[in-house]
Amino acid sequence: MFNAGDEIGIFSKLHFNAVFYSEVIAGGKMPNLMYMTSFESMPDRDAHWKSFGEDPAWKKLSAMPEYQNNVAHIDITFLRPLDYSDF
Repeated sequence: MFNAGDEIGIFSKLHFNAVFYSEVIAGGKMPNLMYMTSFESMPDRDAHWKSFGEDPAWKKLSAMPEYQNNVAHIDITFLRPLDYSDF
């Protein structure tokens, strides 16, 4: 889904601000994918994720039998820039 299904292509099409997308290769929570994106504001972030969930390509991809029941848990962490950040 992440690689072969072009999930990243959907993010790109919807103008997500990617810092990185990766597969975790070590640790106790494998298998695991990690997305780090940046947005102008929380409403901007919410609008992007809403458009992702409604995207026809995502709906088609997520409905495929090989990708059913593959998400067990989602952790969401919000980071904010500090005064000395480049952001």
